[in-house]
Amino acid sequence: MTADSLESLLRSAGDIVEFLRNQQTGPNAYPGVPAEYSNWRDEQWAWQHTCVLYNQSYHMVDLAVEGPDAFAMLNHLGINSFKGFVPDKAKQFVPVTPEGFVIGDVILFYLAENSFNLVGRAPVIEWVEFHAATGDWNVTVERDERTALRSDGRRKTYRFQIQGPNAMQAIEKALGRTPPDLKFFNMTTVEIAGKNVRALRHGMAGQPGFEFFGPWDDGEAVRTALMEAGREFGIRAVGGRAYSSNTLESGWIPSPLPAVYTGEGTRAFREWLGPNSYPAKASIGGSFVGNIEDYYLTPWDLGYGFFVKFDHAFIGREALERKADGPHRKKVTLALENEDVARVWAGMLNKGDKPKYMDFPSAVYAMHPFDIVKADGRQVGLSTWIGYSFNEGRMLTLAILDPDVAEPGTEVTLVWGEPDGGTRKLTVEPHVQTELRAIVSPVPYAETARKNYADTSWRTQQPELA
Repeated sequence: MTADSLESLLRSAGDIVEFLRNQQTGPNAYPGVPAEYSNWRDEQWAWQHTCVLYNQSYHMVDLAVEGPDAFAMLNHLGINSFKGFVPDKAKQFVPVTPEGFVIGDVILFYLAENSFNLVGRAPVIEWVEFHAATGDWNVTVERDERTALRSDGRRKTYRFQIQGPNAMQAIEKALGRTPPDLKFFNMTTVEIAGKNVRALRHGMAGQPGFEFFGPWDDGEAVRTALMEAGREFGIRAVGGRAYSSNTLESGWIPSPLPAVYTGEGTRAFREWLGPNSYPAKASIGGSFVGNIEDYYLTPWDLGYGFFVKFDHAFIGREALERKADGPHRKKVTLALENEDVARVWAGMLNKGDKPKYMDFPSAVYAMHPFDIVKADGRQVGLSTWIGYSFNEGRMLTLAILDPDVAEPGTEVTLVWGEPDGGTRKLTVEPHVQTELRAIVSPVPYAETARKNYADTSWRTQQPELA
């Protein structure tokens, strides 16, 4: 019998965890750009030392939300406060299930009165589409799918991000004037290469920068102008290999599994979603194997506790009120011991049993990685993203740990590789598990990001962004 919804697909699959762990979908691809423009080491180095251009035009889903009830509907779906949220601002938008578990996060742009755009991974997009279609909201939504699922390769909007220590100099040259003095996540309109361009004050890995976007057909002229302006300031275009590793330095976990596979609160959503939706195609990888609910994450797990504002009614509020007092796990960086990482790589030179291959610069091999973290022989958390930073000279992971082991300097171990020789995923070869020592470290790991990107005093000064 052919499944006609996510709910029917899960019923036929039986064991949901077994189903997701053996999905054939690999890690998220970054289509539309070369794997490397120069080489991924220089591209990583440039975002900390000169400046880079990220071409984000291809790999994320956009959703336009418009209408008299657009503000009210989005306010009802997000844990964030919308107090002071007005046109020409943006925010990281985080919805949760009625049970209080994270569905995902995207960037929400307030473009004009009654006009919004959401940009990011598909789970949040599908959640908003569902409520627009089934709720009593006077809104319209229009989805602009990422190019991997399009035949023509075109989008409605291009999206470029310029960041790094020299970013503002490059932007000033491209604009022909001093860049606008905006607070973080505020927007304005500028002109580049004779084109009107929306500009968002932004930056990844803690470096200064702007995100520029506009009509698709203007994109090549704007990109060319930005690259030419940045030439004397050491600009590099970042390819697909390096792109996904910048999060290791900034500390953003891009891979929370959407917590929609079980629970009465999301049953109608599962019945509405099709068998080709994001949750239906998602894959889980790593050493951790548990019940499906063990993979669900709270806002506090992801470091989003400061986003939770009980100043409005929203889906999941009651559940989060019950969870608010904790205890909460803590997001950290794990710096893997170099000797143990070298042992994994050396293991590839054996003809016998080998450890799980550890790729450069991203070692993620499923859409949603979950590796066991242990201390004194007991499980104390999960690692959710792994890769190499050329800037730091370390293999790093982003992890969520019990509070008693989350202090920087604590020694833990990461279980690398899947049990029983590995799953049937195409990205998994036969291997044996091994344990790697790691040091609990701050998040963000990069010093610049800690000072400029995630400073708690900045959060206090900018409450409208939460």
